[in-house]
Order: sequence, then C-alpha cells, then structure tokens
Amino acid sequence: MSDEPDKYFIKDDHGFVVDLQDLKKWYRHTLRYHQKRRRELEEIIEEETGMTMEQLGEKKNRNAYRLWKASNQGAFVDLQDTKEIISDLNHVIEWLHNGRQPGGSKRGIERRSAYQRQKYKDPLIMQAYSNQYNSRSSSTLTEWQLFQIEEALRRLSDRERECYELAHGQGFSHSYIANMLCIQKSSVSEYVERAQKKVSEDLGGNLFLMEYEE
Repeated sequence: MSDEPDKYFIKDDHGFVVDLQDLKKWYRHTLRYHQKRRRELEEIIEEETGMTMEQLGEKKNRNAYRLWKASNQGAFVDLQDTKEIISDLNHVIEWLHNGRQPGGSKRGIERRSAYQRQKYKDPLIMQAYSNQYNSRSSSTLTEWQLFQIEEALRRLSDRERECYELAHGQGFSHSYIANMLCIQKSSVSEYVERAQKKVSEDLGGNLFLMEYEE
C-alpha cells in the first residue's frame, strides 16, 4: 500500500528505525494509517446497516448491530483488530513522548507497564483505575456488573469511547488527548462529557467519576 509508513524512515541492518524523532514520526504515521483503515471499515458497516456507528451504539439498535456482527464476523474482527492496534499505538506514542503518564507521577511508568499488557478498554481495567481514587476493590464487581459496564461502553461512538478511555482509563488530560488524536481540546471535553452522560444513564449514575488536570 502506498500509504504504509515503512519506506519513509532510515533503518539499520536489522530493520529498526535508528532516530528517536523518526521513530516518533513513524508511530504517528502508522497511527494515521490505521485510523484511516478504521474509518473505511466503519463506512462499510454504516453502508450495510443503514445507520451511523453512533446510531448503532444506541441501546435501541444494539440487537440490529449484534445480528450484523453475527453474519459479518470477518469485517467485525478486522474492525476490532484495527481498534486494538490504534490503542496500542497511542500507548507507545505517549511512552516515547515522556516515558510516563502526564502529571508528573513518579509511579507512572510502573503503573502503565502493568496495565498496558492488558486491554485497558476491559471493564476490569476501568475499575482498577477507579480503585486508585476511591479505594474500592475490583473483587466487589459481580459478573453482572461487569457486563453492565461493557454494555454501557458499547453504547459509545468510537471517538467517544476512545476519548473516554484515555481520560478515565489512562488518566490523560484533555489537552494531551487532543494533541495525541490531533483534535481540539474542546472536542475532547465534549466527547468525554457525552460519553460520561451515556454511561451514567446506563449505570444509573453509579460509575466512578474522576477529576482531571487539563
């Protein structure tokens, strides 16, 4: 593919990018490439279902989305894989930028290294992050509660969920998320606010709330 990033950067004999700045650019280029791929897959889904991704995430349309997924496993798996790649790339880009979470926490590297081995979109991870603030044990969550959290997150559009998880799951500031995703800070705040409203509605307002440095 002509958009693939590999050919743009100098590599050593083992195929590794040799310059740190080039490495950062490589990851950002790769991120844009997969974001474009995600949008292409979403457009296929939207065309075949006759609904936008945001509409498909609404509670009233979830059954229709499940039926589509059941008969289109290939496209759905491709979309999920692409989303996971994007999440991993965002992790790496932040890591290369300053080696720890924003805010100056000395435990940032240790905490992130433990969490980045797992899918931070997982409800258990979301609960683990909330535990750092409210001292609740993740063992207090039942399977039904975990299911409710996951269903609430499914209601979000891709961009809402992405911003919401980066803010709530990773503790990134809205300004940092804006820089990472190449969007306006006000847009990040709007996505997070909309996501919080949807999740709170689904969970009866019981989901943990956290304050963020912006």
